[in-house]
Amino acid sequence: MTNKAVTLENTHPDDIAAFKKELQDAFALAVVDEFGNLPDGPIPSDEVLDRAVEAPGAVVLRVLCNGRKVGGAVVTIDGKTHHNSLDLFFLKVGEHGRGLGLEAWLAIERRFPETITWQTHTPYFEKRNIHFYVNKCGFKIVEFFNKHHPDTSHPGGQDDLPGDGEAFRFEMVMKPSKPGP
Repeated sequence: MTNKAVTLENTHPDDIAAFKKELQDAFALAVVDEFGNLPDGPIPSDEVLDRAVEAPGAVVLRVLCNGRKVGGAVVTIDGKTHHNSLDLFFLKVGEHGRGLGLEAWLAIERRFPETITWQTHTPYFEKRNIHFYVNKCGFKIVEFFNKHHPDTSHPGGQDDLPGDGEAFRFEMVMKPSKPGP
C-alpha cells in the first residue's frame, strides 16, 4: 500500500454531474463483470441518483486521497435518532485494491461520531461489496431482499439494477441505543 491521506469534503454543487458519472462508471464495472453488458441507460439511473442526493438529511461527500478525488459517498444522517445510512459509496474506476475504500469508510465513521447504527444495501451479485462491508468494515447482513421478500423501504428502488432486485441489507452497531424513559 502507498502512503495515503484519505479525507472527505462536501461535494460542491458544480461537481454533482461529475460525481454521478464517476459513480455510474464504477457501478457499471460490477454489472459488466457479472452480466456481460449493461442494460439500457446508466446504473443507477440519473433519477435514482437525483433522489439520493436531494433526500432529506443527505450529505454528498467526495473521497480524496492526498487531495485528489478518488471516489464519493452519499450518506443520510438522522440528527434525532442517529440511525444513519450509507446510501451510495464508490471508488472511481482504477482506484480499487489499495485500501482506499476502507480508509474512506473509517473517515465517514469519524465524521459522524454520534451514529448509533449505520445501514447500507448492495445487490446480491456484488460479491466485492459484500466482502468489503462484512469482512473489512464489520457490517452484518441483516436482511435478504428477493421476489418473496421485497424491499418495501425503496418501492421500485431496485428496479434499475439487474439481478431480479435481489439485495442484502447490512447494519453496523456503533454504540448501543440508550434505553427509553
